[in-house]
Amino acid sequence: MLRQYYLIAIVMIFLAVLFFLWSFEKRKPQTREIVMLAVLTAMAIVGRLIFFMTPQFKPCAAVIIITAVMLGKEAGFLCGCLTAFISDFFFGQGPWTPWQMFAFGIIGLVSALIFSGAGKRLIENRLFISVYGFFITFVLYGMIMDTATVLMYTDTPTFGAFLAAYTGGIVFNLIHGLSTFVFLFVLSQTMFKKIKRIKVKFNMFH
Repeated sequence: MLRQYYLIAIVMIFLAVLFFLWSFEKRKPQTREIVMLAVLTAMAIVGRLIFFMTPQFKPCAAVIIITAVMLGKEAGFLCGCLTAFISDFFFGQGPWTPWQMFAFGIIGLVSALIFSGAGKRLIENRLFISVYGFFITFVLYGMIMDTATVLMYTDTPTFGAFLAAYTGGIVFNLIHGLSTFVFLFVLSQTMFKKIKRIKVKFNMFH
């Protein structure tokens, strides 16, 4: 029964990815918009590879958040999914890959929604966006991946198994969240300005 739930979860993740791919294509993006998304996604992937010696301390979540805030929810979700999928060709593909794709994608989606409209002004506060990055990485990404760990490696998941996974993952999630805080604090404002200038110059992502 558990394996059926696990299979259903994987299918739902892939359907979500396909939905956002369809949504992105439906708006008929310009070639320059696809290039912009590809460049930012490549930055997230390369960032994850460069910091391979520090498993949890990586800039990819920060780049995904920046992409989502500046390019929108479809772009943010796709950046997250593609970052996990492509970088796992180097780190190793496995049953965890769809979960990583979903977790990073959700970070992009939620970030775009929170910082849209009136919330757009909040990105000008370097400390606020950095603290936000810490919490969404620590809580959301950590919870999704810790839940996936139980479902992937436990035939009969119990409350104790989930509690052990969440407790055992605190240190790793804390490091991941801190890395997102650091990279957002260092990179966010500069990247926001550069991306905004490119968007205005080339009339993209309106």
